[in-house]
Amino acid sequence: MKPAILVVEDEADLADLVRYNLEKEGYRVVTTPDGEKALDRIRSSPPSLVVLDLLLPKLDGLAVCREIRRDPRTKAIPVLMLTARSEEMDKLTGFEAGADDYLTKPFSPRELVARVKALLRRKEPVQAEKAELKDLTIDFERHEVRLKDKPLVLTPKEFDLLAFLVRNPGRVYTREQLLNQVWGYEYFGGTRTVDVHVRHLREKLGARAKWIETLKGVGYKLAEE
Repeated sequence: MKPAILVVEDEADLADLVRYNLEKEGYRVVTTPDGEKALDRIRSSPPSLVVLDLLLPKLDGLAVCREIRRDPRTKAIPVLMLTARSEEMDKLTGFEAGADDYLTKPFSPRELVARVKALLRRKEPVQAEKAELKDLTIDFERHEVRLKDKPLVLTPKEFDLLAFLVRNPGRVYTREQLLNQVWGYEYFGGTRTVDVHVRHLREKLGARAKWIETLKGVGYKLAEE
């Protein structure tokens, strides 16, 4: 499920514009027009990221940002601050209040989306560089796999598929989900591609092939013996 984003903006047209462009990217978006309502929403249902206008009724963006950082439950939420002010001192004040990034109006929707994606990536937990499953070792950074301490030669997509399953053990993925996660949304091939790569992986894994389980009519999952 895509991250939830709270947009705090009292200009209705701008709030709608931000919502439209973020929802187009698949994010779940909620908007609110003032600082007090924003804090209530953040405390009751913490979002993955807050897009926060500086000048707001009832409670301004700086005060909202400080409250977000003061609360242990919300202090790690990324905050992208929006403002019509471009002076250096205003930006510094925003950063001192705890903003993670700063976007000056008017801005392009493309830049907004890029900033949001960058902040959410920064929030992602650091993943382990290696994984071991009995006698199978996967080095994610080097794109290397060893089976019984011998190199296992995989194509780039075979490696990506195996790495994705290893990082999400026990969870069942449909072929469509694997296409999206491993090949990307821009890939226009059919789901048969997934089956072919799974078959090749199993052939190369030999006795460990049964780790990649098929759930008939559903998809695939990785399960240890």
